[in-house]
Amino acid sequence: MTEETGTTSDVVAGMRLTHPERVLFPVQGITKRDLALYLEAAAPRLLPHAAGRLLSLVRCPRGRSRQCFFQRHGGASLPSAFRRLQVQEKEGGSDQYVYLDDIRGLIAAAQFGVLELHVWGSRVDALDTPDRIVFDIDPDPAVPFAAVRDAARRMRDALDALGLAGFALVTGGKGIHVVVPIIRRHGWPTVAGFARAVAERFAADAPDRFVATMSKAERQGRIFIDHFRNGRAATAICPYSPRAREGAPVAWPVAWDALDGVPGADAFRLPDVRARLADPDPWEGYATLRQELTAAALRALGL
Repeated sequence: MTEETGTTSDVVAGMRLTHPERVLFPVQGITKRDLALYLEAAAPRLLPHAAGRLLSLVRCPRGRSRQCFFQRHGGASLPSAFRRLQVQEKEGGSDQYVYLDDIRGLIAAAQFGVLELHVWGSRVDALDTPDRIVFDIDPDPAVPFAAVRDAARRMRDALDALGLAGFALVTGGKGIHVVVPIIRRHGWPTVAGFARAVAERFAADAPDRFVATMSKAERQGRIFIDHFRNGRAATAICPYSPRAREGAPVAWPVAWDALDGVPGADAFRLPDVRARLADPDPWEGYATLRQELTAAALRALGL
């Protein structure tokens, strides 16, 4: 894939698409070109969350109804618009991971059938000091979405009591992520320990409603406060990323005062969301917020 001149139907953001007419979401008739045009429009909002972070990609080269697969390592199959970084792995040795840093990477993602972008919690210039914490409010299918909204607000309030502001992201799946930006001060063990302690506090305070373990048997009828997205190689869905799911949903940031108007985690969908990009940023202030895990907050959780 190269920057070049082509017809208006196969060039997006200066990048030429091959087979722009290929349908990626059959029910909605969304094509590769449609996806590229969405990513071009969303780039000012999406790139601040995706650029400079290692990625796990969900690729569906023939569309979401055909075979899809995760890819996080580099290789000849991905174009140069995806950057590479050699990363030491905890099992020993190293491997080449991928990231992007500009709109060319987003359009390349569309070209190569990437329907989901999942991001690390740290940036490539400081892999071992995360700058975000994610609490995944993940319900059992029997739990109504109203209870998920309430749990997200409870998480917001708990974090506020610890001196931290959280931001709501409906995931395009079942739940809500509460995302907490932090300055890059602590390493992964401290951040993961903090997230685990908060989740376990929820489960201890309301065991009939919340669990903090992955056990599916224990999650029946409850909400899993998934804190496991805060490890060094763990990822979470990127804000504004499409999802390779029925209905072509998008992971969409939501202001807290607008959350009650959201009927489900998959309420924002590709055919409709481009017009919403003209609305005020639901996460106003996220990028400039300077907050950290204080010694007092860690002590309050017994850390």
